[in-house]
Amino acid sequence: MDLRGVVDLLSRHLYSSPRVYVRELLQNAADAITARGEGEGRIAIEVHEGSPAGLVRVHDNGVGLTEDEVHTLLATIGRSSKRDELGFARHEFLGQFGIGLLSGFLVADEIHVETRSVTGAPTVSWIGRSDGTYRVALSPAEREEPGTTVTLRARRDAAEWVDERTVTELAALYGSLLPGRVSVNGVATTVEGPPWLAAHDTPDARRAALLEYGRQLFGFTPFDVIDLDVAEAGLTGVAFVLPSPANPTARATHRVYLKRMLLTERAEGVLPDWAFFARCVLDAGELRPTASREALYEDDLLEHTRDQLGRQLREWLVKLAETDPARLRAFLRLHHLGVKALALHDDDMLRLVDRWLEFETSDGPMTLAQFRTRHPKGRFTSSVDEFRQLSAVSGAQGVGLVNGGYVYDSDILQRLRRIDPDVGLDRLDPGELATHLGPVDPGADLAARPFVTAAARVLDPLGCELVLRDFDPASLPALYLTSRAAEHQAELREAREAADDLWADVLGAMERTVAAERPRLVLNHRNPLVRRVVLLKDLSLAATAVEALYGMALLHGHHPLRAADTAALNRSFLGLLDWAVLGKE
Repeated sequence: MDLRGVVDLLSRHLYSSPRVYVRELLQNAADAITARGEGEGRIAIEVHEGSPAGLVRVHDNGVGLTEDEVHTLLATIGRSSKRDELGFARHEFLGQFGIGLLSGFLVADEIHVETRSVTGAPTVSWIGRSDGTYRVALSPAEREEPGTTVTLRARRDAAEWVDERTVTELAALYGSLLPGRVSVNGVATTVEGPPWLAAHDTPDARRAALLEYGRQLFGFTPFDVIDLDVAEAGLTGVAFVLPSPANPTARATHRVYLKRMLLTERAEGVLPDWAFFARCVLDAGELRPTASREALYEDDLLEHTRDQLGRQLREWLVKLAETDPARLRAFLRLHHLGVKALALHDDDMLRLVDRWLEFETSDGPMTLAQFRTRHPKGRFTSSVDEFRQLSAVSGAQGVGLVNGGYVYDSDILQRLRRIDPDVGLDRLDPGELATHLGPVDPGADLAARPFVTAAARVLDPLGCELVLRDFDPASLPALYLTSRAAEHQAELREAREAADDLWADVLGAMERTVAAERPRLVLNHRNPLVRRVVLLKDLSLAATAVEALYGMALLHGHHPLRAADTAALNRSFLGLLDWAVLGKE
């Protein structure tokens, strides 16, 4: 075979970096120790820095190999049936014994293996070269105990990967949780098992230790730590809740071990997408790695694991609501987007949002449960601009309003009937708000008729009707209200004007079948300026003032301005400016 081609494939397309050779050598050594199944496992790495490049030796006291096994396992690639017969594909192994040795060619042109089997067979020497040739012979020096030593002499261009500092860091990174002892030049790099399985005197001491572990690992002090356990995947671990808001569009990554060997620090898809507020450290025995052993294989077990981990995060939130409401509120201030996303398809989370999460309302910030108690027939808006325009008016008329313009809010408000069918909230149609505004005094209404007639002539070309009402707040002179039906008609009209003749006829027919309904400019007779405008004797000046009020209402409500609207606004501004100048002269 063309081994150089295989090495190029490994280095350029399978592995992300030559550093994985340390992981693969540790993996083979750990599997050899597992295969022996007796005594205390030891993996000792020796690093000898030199010129032009260094040398790395990896010793283990594992099962070792006989000469026949060396030929079968180290001189061929992918012969899984033979490997199974010899017992080197057992379930508890981290990988395929011997195959990982190929990664040594990422940093060296020659790999030397000295191995002695626990069966008592003599020590065997195997030397493989990157050109695809190898040599097997009995070793002239007998090993004192069973096990294997792998020696790599780095190429000149790979010297950076075999210096003592780099090898020590990689050994600690990949093998810190491995059972047994791993050392580099006599210095241990392993810890006493996964920190989340360590014994502590009290729950508080355990929590403090895990929070410190999270700080060292991720660089932040977690808001909280959550235990994770999925028996089907042989999984244990912890989730650390971020202490600051997370970007929901950013892909969360997690630290995943397989049988205590680090798989990756950047695993994706371990938690549901809505759980972007957590970072996990997991050790699993049953999940499958990809061919590069740098990610998890997407299968039914991983999907089940993801669902179970999401369920456990959800249970933590529910428990927090029951036992520590103040802490839950602090969490929601940080990560409300994740909880809202979950509430869209989970009734328990919907209840939690309803009870604990504050929304912007016309009565100020409050929870939906509080708002619904105060306003059983309340409404919500689907945009922030609409809420800002109408909240003061609706609140003054006793119509409670919730701002549903932020992400997920409208969908959550529409789902409330799933948990409380009797007091759900409906979306506000701005057109209906006019029915809640008080009528003008009959005497004032009679005196305003000439003004209303003149104003109607001005607004008619703009597709708008004038309504005179008396309402709070008195500081608001004019309000532009358009119903859903009026908006639909306006869209049809704009589409008809932009279409060709054929589609214009079709859209025109559709427009004629819809009951005519126009937006309304509601003038507030309670406003002092409006009262003065209504009583103007100069009706042309009154008409100019109406155009100005119309333009101001559009701008205040953040409504889009058509060409006709912009022209009316400019015309009114220049007309009032001209009148002011002439009046002073």
